Order: sequence, then C-alpha cells, then structure tokens
Amino acid sequence: MQKSMELVNSGTDPEADPSDGAGDRERSGGRNVPLRAVVVGGLVAVLVVALAVLGWQLRSTTDELDQLHDASASRQQAERIALDYATGAAEMDFRDLPAWRTRLTAGTAPELSNRLTQAATSMEQIIAPLQWTSSAQPISAKAEPGPDGTYSVDCFVSVLTKNSQAPDGLQSTATYKMTVDGGNDWKITEISGIDSALDGDKAPR
Repeated sequence: MQKSMELVNSGTDPEADPSDGAGDRERSGGRNVPLRAVVVGGLVAVLVVALAVLGWQLRSTTDELDQLHDASASRQQAERIALDYATGAAEMDFRDLPAWRTRLTAGTAPELSNRLTQAATSMEQIIAPLQWTSSAQPISAKAEPGPDGTYSVDCFVSVLTKNSQAPDGLQSTATYKMTVDGGNDWKITEISGIDSALDGDKAPR
C-alpha cells in the first residue's frame, strides 16, 4: 500500500511505457529530416540547372562574339590587302617599269599574275612613249564576303597622272574591283579596273 501511494504521489503512471515519448520524438524527427533534405536537394537541383543554363548562354554569346570578331577581322584584312594592291598598281613611272610590273603582280594567284604580265606589256607601249608617271593615294575599300572564304572588294584610289601631253597633271579616281581568297593565303584571284589610270575617257589625247 505504501508503495502504491508513493507512485500516486510521484505522478507516475505505473502502466505507462517510458519509451513512448522517445518513440514520438523519433517519429516526429523522422518526418522532419526527410522534408528538409527534399527541400535542400530541390534547391541544389534548381541552382545546378540555373548555372548550367547560364553557362550555356554565356558560351553561346561568347561564340557569337568571337565569330563576329573573326568575320570583321577577315573583312578588314581583305580590304587592306586589296587597297594596298590597288594603290601600288596605280603608281607607275616610265623610267622604272620593272618596279611597276612587280607591284602589278604582287600577291596575285599564278593564273591572274600571267594575265597581268601580258596586260602590262601592252600598257607599256602607251606608258613609255608618253613618259607616263602616276602617283596614288588610297581612298577607301569595301569588302563583301563571298563563297568559300572569298571576299569581293571595291577599292578607290586617288591618282595624279602626268605625261608629256599633261605636264601639270590630271587628277582622277581609279576604281578597282577584285576577289581576295582568304582560303588561299589571301591571294588576289580576280581583278578589273587595272587600266583605270589609262581609261580612254580620262587619258589625254
């Protein structure tokens, strides 16, 4: 009887299982831990996907900028090559025709070089008797991309021509249209207007 009274006084239920509270806590904890893990895992997955998308967009943008930069650099190179050639070809001196022939064929593909050499022979029959001299200054060049890495370039060169019939000189603008092949060591493969400085409408009679 005394022991039962002690149990009552202490507020302890003799039939209660002391492990029930721990079990509730474990069950409660068992529900919370997986939920947190799912939330954290979901956030990590979202971050990974977001970073992957951002990385792809950045790479795509970088590739596009590189392509634009390369295309611009190639056009500028074609323009520089064409304008340098046009300026050199427009400069001539009847006293040093070999130097002019060298400039006339510089940087050209073999087939074009042969045609230009033949054209130079015919032009020299006019240049020498008239004591022809020409100085040239580059004006501008505009390149447009073509097939297979080629560029079509329009060049404009200011030419001051003097000869026995016009000792004071005649100012004109020579126009050259040429094809520059970026896939063939930037050789000039086609050209027209090489005789602009001797155009019949501009040359003195």
